[in-house]
Amino acid sequence: MWRLSKVRHKAGRQGGSLEETRLKRREHEKVLRQARRDRQLVSKRLLLNEDEEQQEAAMDTDPGEQDVLGLFHKLKHSGPEKEVHLKALSKSLRDPSAQLSFIKQENSMHLLVGLLTGSNAQCRLHSVRCLHELSNSPHSSVTPACLPATPYLLTYLSGQSTKLTELCLYTLGNLWADSDVVKEKLLAQGIIPALASCIENQRHNLAVMEAVGFTLSQLLQTKDAAEKIIPTVLASSLPSHLISVLTPGPKFSLGPAIDCAWCLHYLTCSNVDKRALLAHGALLQCSSLLVSLGAAVAKGNKEEGMELLVCPLLRCVGNLLSSCPREDLTAQVRDVRLVVAVCAVLQAFFKSQPALARESAWVLNNLTAHSSAFCSALLTLNLVPGLIQLLPFSQGINTMILRVLANIAHKKKEFCVQLGQLGLLSALCATLKMADQEMVTLSLDVLFMLVVSSIQIAEEFVRQGGLSLLEAIQYNSEGEMRRRATYLLEHHLQSHSS
Repeated sequence: MWRLSKVRHKAGRQGGSLEETRLKRREHEKVLRQARRDRQLVSKRLLLNEDEEQQEAAMDTDPGEQDVLGLFHKLKHSGPEKEVHLKALSKSLRDPSAQLSFIKQENSMHLLVGLLTGSNAQCRLHSVRCLHELSNSPHSSVTPACLPATPYLLTYLSGQSTKLTELCLYTLGNLWADSDVVKEKLLAQGIIPALASCIENQRHNLAVMEAVGFTLSQLLQTKDAAEKIIPTVLASSLPSHLISVLTPGPKFSLGPAIDCAWCLHYLTCSNVDKRALLAHGALLQCSSLLVSLGAAVAKGNKEEGMELLVCPLLRCVGNLLSSCPREDLTAQVRDVRLVVAVCAVLQAFFKSQPALARESAWVLNNLTAHSSAFCSALLTLNLVPGLIQLLPFSQGINTMILRVLANIAHKKKEFCVQLGQLGLLSALCATLKMADQEMVTLSLDVLFMLVVSSIQIAEEFVRQGGLSLLEAIQYNSEGEMRRRATYLLEHHLQSHSS
């Protein structure tokens, strides 16, 4: 089950079932993850386990500030009842006012750290739960108060308890989001080596992998990550483990894959050298997973939240393609089914999520920029007609598709002839009338490549009324558009006007 960020939804006895509560949480998490598609988003997550969800669904109200004060005083003096009081305290600390009251109590964090480092395993677990609730606080003053506990949270990442490890990871990720002081301390305390060690020890546990992905993604979104964090991450074992989570198969899980894919995205969009990621097989792995997801999308099998994985995968592939030496491109990406998958995503989401369709078109551009094989695949697999049909759509989709068609036309004269036969000339007659200057300029570029490749294409363009279109551009435009239209008229089309 996906774990939810920051905002909690409460259901009272009259407020609905446990399942409704879970659905609300999943929907909120989906909104937060979708926001990452268009901007870097440092968020928080509150990890709840099943028994706590059931208790919350039946709860009228959360415990409040007075409960926290009472429990704090009981914990200072109680013996065998410490576990019960700690568990109650963790629930009380879900109230933001109670969080402030707790950290204002003298030695409150000292008491919590003492219980955290004690020999009682259940007390340790409930203490981390208290810290986790505090890390989710909306108050900026709460996070620095948790600093005394961070060395122990890092230490427990190498422990044997999965539940404890998972809680520590989400707590550290939440704490990272709020304070520069906490970030500096955690870096100095070795959070990156601790994450690498954690993922080494529990790489087969998908819940822990998802938690590592969340925490690492928080680190990688820091404004100075390129200088302070990413080089250390690339030098560690983390990239290879992130990539391994993206392997299609029976053990594949969407939640961990989403977080790990976003981590890879933050690595690939930085200005650091990508050769290490290419050497680890990041491009090949992301491409392979996109092929699998694209096949599912083409069959109409869109699992809820699938687009939240498709987006970072597209960005990883596009960024890595732009960093891959031209001579290594074929070795890195050999499966022409990749263009089929990307086109399937483009067709599936261009109306409902144009931003995702634009990402798909951008990846097609990077795939076709230096590869005749991918250009040929678009033609032989009959994918070009679908792209041509999208040229009337704006929001950046049509301009990128025109770039893809220009890449194809640029490769071979034979490709130009095929594009003409597939109806591109008629589409260009429409795009040349658009108000978007970039679309008109790109259309003139593509038109030039088509008409110089074949006399028959030039004659067909004239028959379709192309001369009047170019004359209109010539007389109503300035600069580059006017020069290109004039050149086409005077050097390549006037002789066919009769």
